[in-house]
Amino acid sequence: MPTPVLPAMEAPVAPFPWVPRWRTLLSSLAMARDPIGNLNRAHAAHGDTVGLHLGGIRPCYVTRDPALVQHILQKNHRRYLKSDLTHGLIRYIGRGLLTNEGADWLRQRRLIQPAFHRQRLAGLTRLMQAAAEEWTQELQGRTAAGPALVDIHEAMTRVAFRIIAQATFGTSMSDAERDRLSDILTQIQAFYVRTIRQPYLRPWLQGTGSYRRHETLSQELRELVRTYIRKRQQAGSNSTSHNDLLQMLLDVRYEDTGEPMTEEQLVDEANILLLAGHETSANALSWLFYLLAEHPEVAAQVRQERAAAGLAHRAPEFEELARLPYSMQVIQETMRLYPPAWILDRVALEDDEFQGHPFPKGTLFSLYIYGLHRHPTLWSEPNAFRPERFAPSAQPPIPAYAYLPFGGGPRLCIGNHFALAEIQLVLLETLRHFTVAPVTKEGVLPVPLVTLRPQEGVVLRFERIA
Repeated sequence: MPTPVLPAMEAPVAPFPWVPRWRTLLSSLAMARDPIGNLNRAHAAHGDTVGLHLGGIRPCYVTRDPALVQHILQKNHRRYLKSDLTHGLIRYIGRGLLTNEGADWLRQRRLIQPAFHRQRLAGLTRLMQAAAEEWTQELQGRTAAGPALVDIHEAMTRVAFRIIAQATFGTSMSDAERDRLSDILTQIQAFYVRTIRQPYLRPWLQGTGSYRRHETLSQELRELVRTYIRKRQQAGSNSTSHNDLLQMLLDVRYEDTGEPMTEEQLVDEANILLLAGHETSANALSWLFYLLAEHPEVAAQVRQERAAAGLAHRAPEFEELARLPYSMQVIQETMRLYPPAWILDRVALEDDEFQGHPFPKGTLFSLYIYGLHRHPTLWSEPNAFRPERFAPSAQPPIPAYAYLPFGGGPRLCIGNHFALAEIQLVLLETLRHFTVAPVTKEGVLPVPLVTLRPQEGVVLRFERIA
């Protein structure tokens, strides 16, 4: 389905406060360098919903109001689509579940949903556990002579991409091919985010050939993925010999026609699985070990829970993960402080209103998930790492739409249970064998690209448990 073309949002008739356009234009470079700091200051000065001009050019409401976020994502979701800020990724990644819209998106969602049902996920957790064990065996070698210093994001990117690549394509992909796919996806998203935050650079980027170079990378990505799809098709394999996501995509049929997906659809959906499937987990795991290095008492409690469940000396089965609720609370709290999808975009398809405030067709919204997760009136000690706030009996309960690490409403991330199981297994296997500690006392800055990464070069100290 073609992406709807909506009229540009006009200069606002303000139901909410607006930062003057001249000020956002002057501060556009600072916003590009530190969007989180600048958005936090804007909300502190103007309230939970504030208008500003992206790159000093495009008017947009940025909100950390859970009621407005719920209105847009759930209660009135049919009046809102992802905006061209997300649709622009189609140019590089294709039209998969992340970037698709409308009836075509819903048709694909219904087709792919069974891939992430509990029964299939149980089989994939064995692959996740194998990757976790491969990582800890590597770390055993690095710590043979004593503690090892590890660039945690580099390491977790390799682990997460190994998991999603094997879950998607099986075990036939080489390390070099996985590394190349990961590198391409990183380059594309960094470039794309730059074109969004600094739109005034687009003519220069066009003139210097940057768009062309990244479109070439996109074609390389598509051809690598296409090669694996064709190999599987030519082999004539089926789900009895391959229990991975690619085989599921090849086997499913549309209910209305009985036809399979086309090759281009397969490439698009595989690209989205690779991008979303490794970014979320790699970032969450990186932040997780960073926080555990700062809070060794939390790591100790995870180990104690595992021992109490009788799982101290073996990997848990999929069904046993539920017996380790504290380890999941640690993950949930990590994703509160550092949500992988730190901001979402939506645009109004038609006129709408919220609590008496009119929003004309074409109004652009940025749903500031990072700000929502650290909202000072929604969370006690919002910047503190406190996993117990996610305990079932915790008081006060988490407000509706105050916690959205995987989005919300009908477009809740389809792979959320896959990601949580993967993160939990890697966490448990690592803490089973190692302690983790910081190397310096300096804080780590988040790097908000499409997802929220830690800054480069975050090094942690891993040591074997005697």
